[in-house]
Order: sequence, then structure tokens, then C-alpha cells
Amino acid sequence: MDCTTLLLIDDHPLFRKGLAQLFDASDDFEVVGQAASGREGINLAVSLTPQQVLLDLHMPGLSGLQVLDELRQLRLDCQVVVLTASMDRAELLSALRLGASGYVLKETEPEALLAYMRNCHKGAIMLDSTLIALLADPAEPRPHGETPGGENLTEREGQTLALIAAGMSNKQIGRELGISDGTVKIYVRSLLQKLNLHSRLELAARVHSGALLKHEERH
Repeated sequence: MDCTTLLLIDDHPLFRKGLAQLFDASDDFEVVGQAASGREGINLAVSLTPQQVLLDLHMPGLSGLQVLDELRQLRLDCQVVVLTASMDRAELLSALRLGASGYVLKETEPEALLAYMRNCHKGAIMLDSTLIALLADPAEPRPHGETPGGENLTEREGQTLALIAAGMSNKQIGRELGISDGTVKIYVRSLLQKLNLHSRLELAARVHSGALLKHEERH
């Protein structure tokens, strides 16, 4: 079985080394690099081209959000999962808008973290009850220029969006709808463009926050 290549970016040596041991001990991850700062992490991401990056949100110097923004601008073909010690709504929304593929608490159990990273790699989106509660704020202003929820979605796009929010990967969505993985990818790209979003996680978050569901209830 091919291993998922992983880069760790965290300024705490003991925690970072513990993560490295956890992932290296699994059968399906290979830690290809470890960085103690945001700048070092960006440089390693460019040179090592890992499939996944596990990124500490709170670091001196470049913050995790700044690193996430630079990685997005570099258009690297990797998933970035944010690791944080506390749940902050503003930080969560910022990470989503910058294209984070996942958002995990540092207190997560080791096996649960491994499972979360595996699901992210497969393209499945996982939002736990804590994240959903953080997102459920109807007073959240819509960013300038963002398309209102759902007006222009086709029936198939709406079905795809609902299945993304349910945590399904492209392969699972394809099986559910009786279409190919490639067709699902086209729908996902269209959803991101129409809703002015940057990642599958942000699509799922929009559904769970009620921004799209409320629109559907009006029709």
C-alpha cells in the first residue's frame, strides 16, 4: 500500500516529534519533513511536495493562517489540515476561506487524528459537533462579492453539495448518484466557483452553518 506523504509544521519540538512517531508507526503515512517555523514549513512544502501538511495554527513569526495563505498562493498540490489548541470562530472561518482541508483540536485522540487525516486524504469531509456549533451563527456577514446561498445551483449540484456535507468522498458520491468520479469533480469545481469558496471543507461548513439550508427552506 502506498503511503501518504506528510509534512509536520509545529514550533513545539516534543509535540512535533510525538506526531512524527504516531504517523510513522502507522502503515499508511510517511513523514517526509518536520518544520519548527512557518517559513521553514513553506520552504519544505515547496521542496518536498507532500500530499498532506499538518499545520500548527499558533506559532511565533509567521502564524498558521499566514502559512496557509502563502501555501494557497503557491498553488501547491497538497491538503493542509490545521491543528489548534483552541476553537476560535474567527480563526476557523479564516482557515476555511484560506482553503484549509481540515481543522482539528490538539486534544484529539491519536487514533482519531489518524482516522481524520485518512478521511481527508480520501476527500471525505468531517465536521464534528463542536465545529458545527461554532459555524452556526446567522449574524455572520457574507464576504463582499460572495454569491448568496444556492440560487444558481442545479439539482445535481445541490445533491453533490449535500453529500459533501454528509462527509462523502468523490468516489462515494459517484456511487450514490450513479456517476463517475470525474463528473463529481466537475460538480465540485462548479460549486466552488458559484459559491465563491475555496475548499470542500468550506462547502460543507456553509451547509452546516445554515447559510444554504435557509435558502432552500424559503423555496
